[in-house]
Amino acid sequence: MGLGPLHTVSLGEAREAALACRKLRREGGDPIGARRAKRLQEKLERATAITFRQCAEAYIAAHRADWKNPKHAAQWPSTLSAYVYPIFGELPVQAVDVTLVMKVLEQPVPGAAADDEPALLWWRKTETASRVRQRIEAILDWARTRGYRAGENPARWQGHLENLLPKKTNVRAVKNHAALHYNKLPEFMAALRSEKGIAARALEFTILTAMRTGAVIPTAPAEIKDNVWTVPAVRMKGEQNKETPKDFRVPLSAPALAIVDQMQTEPRSGFLFPGGKRGKPLSNMAMLKLLDRSGRGDLTVHGFRSTFKDWAHECTDFPSEVIEMALAHAIDDKVEKAYRRGELFEKRRELMVDWARYCSGVPVSSVVVPLRQVAP
Repeated sequence: MGLGPLHTVSLGEAREAALACRKLRREGGDPIGARRAKRLQEKLERATAITFRQCAEAYIAAHRADWKNPKHAAQWPSTLSAYVYPIFGELPVQAVDVTLVMKVLEQPVPGAAADDEPALLWWRKTETASRVRQRIEAILDWARTRGYRAGENPARWQGHLENLLPKKTNVRAVKNHAALHYNKLPEFMAALRSEKGIAARALEFTILTAMRTGAVIPTAPAEIKDNVWTVPAVRMKGEQNKETPKDFRVPLSAPALAIVDQMQTEPRSGFLFPGGKRGKPLSNMAMLKLLDRSGRGDLTVHGFRSTFKDWAHECTDFPSEVIEMALAHAIDDKVEKAYRRGELFEKRRELMVDWARYCSGVPVSSVVVPLRQVAP
């Protein structure tokens, strides 16, 4: 059995290798057969080597038909590209271990954090981080089943990562969005109407409709017909759209329709609120930057939904279910959800008309009807 050429293997190394072979032979082993098996295994590993990214892409292709919601399907490659591929996307899937998985979940994220809260993904974007972990786990399970890796799944939560990370429910990752008190809203809206530019009109429309930024920005003029804005299911967020995705109809008040008419005069790009790049909608940061330029960097666009909700609950007599439906919120109570299948559209129309009047500084009248007459 050759141990290697003299110009590569020193005499001392040859003696150590010979001793190891003799010991293996004495134990009943075959040194030559063992070396051949090792070389064959290395050749096999090179032949079956596949990166994590390749496994992820194959997994997504294999399961895309199972995901009925296009938005959910789009989130897989999006979150993997943002958080996972930069760290170990190009590494062999067999090389992914606990250290690498933790590096993903504990990667720094931009923005200031509280003194007692690390500025890391698991703490700052807990829900997103949890979904990323689940996706890594699913891909690694797929790779093991296909024979691309062996051993335990390093992304498993139960009995594994739960020993290293706090539970989602114990992380203060979801914070209230900075919101303006409704008493100050009419003054804010008056200042906003004096602002020029597409971002100002988009923010005004967003406030008047109490919808999310992600629903407003890609709005196409064709979605608005007969004073109703129909938001496609793919742009609707939340549990109310997970089981049976469907479009959401938003009744538009007169001020909201005036914005639509005004934006129709802008150069057409396929979007109601066109962006700076040809064929692209307004940037999802444009309204936030507008607030910052206006000296209201303390507010967030999403916070105006809270302003609307507080106003509706405290200043109107509209039922809670009408208010929640106007915000496109899910119905938590399963019994109520089973019995109330409508969209309360006409009641929501009345609510949005009152909201628009309030935003314009017009008091919303409240008529009190006595339940009974008390004799003098």
